[in-house]
Amino acid sequence: MATRRSAPNIDLAASMRQFGDQFRGLNPNDPSVWPALPRYALCVLVTILVLVALWFVWLTNSNDALEAERAKEVVLRADYQKKVAQAANLDLLKKQREQVQQYVTLLEKQLPSKAEMDALLSDINQAGLGRSLQFELFRPGQVVVKDYYAELPIAVRVTGRYHDMGAFAADIANLSRIVTLNNLSVTPQKDGGLTMDATARTFRYLDQDEQAAQKKAAAPGAKK
Repeated sequence: MATRRSAPNIDLAASMRQFGDQFRGLNPNDPSVWPALPRYALCVLVTILVLVALWFVWLTNSNDALEAERAKEVVLRADYQKKVAQAANLDLLKKQREQVQQYVTLLEKQLPSKAEMDALLSDINQAGLGRSLQFELFRPGQVVVKDYYAELPIAVRVTGRYHDMGAFAADIANLSRIVTLNNLSVTPQKDGGLTMDATARTFRYLDQDEQAAQKKAAAPGAKK
């Protein structure tokens, strides 16, 4: 008959003391001489700390990316709502665009071409002579070219009676082409008449060559 072996007695207290003795008197400046168990424990602790640090760094970067995407979402949502509103009013916007185009076309018709400028200057002169005004000065200045039109200032000095000057200003306003009177100055004369100094400004549209030159000059990288 086989005999039953007795289980070995484990001295738990001695094992705990032995375990604790491995962590006593450790030189923190040279972990390589530590016993195996403390070295392994240190490796595990360092690994855990590195993983935790990387985890927090990843979370921080992810949070920044998340906030950036949330901000982008707000912008895209606002842009979407704006485009939805525009799409809903598309027909109305098209009608408004047509009205604006018609208005621009009407204004362009009131601007003389380059070839018609001489006739317009003659009309301004005739408007003054027709009101019995005497021109002491009628001097066109330098043409100022804008994006879509050209502006011609004309220095004007006329003498005559007050009511004739008023009628002359009204005639200028009623010309078929756009002409404005600016910087008006009226001074009395010794004989009872008046002298009016003004700058008449008239405008003309640019021909195709001038428009092409303007676009070329406004293009990025154009020499100035």
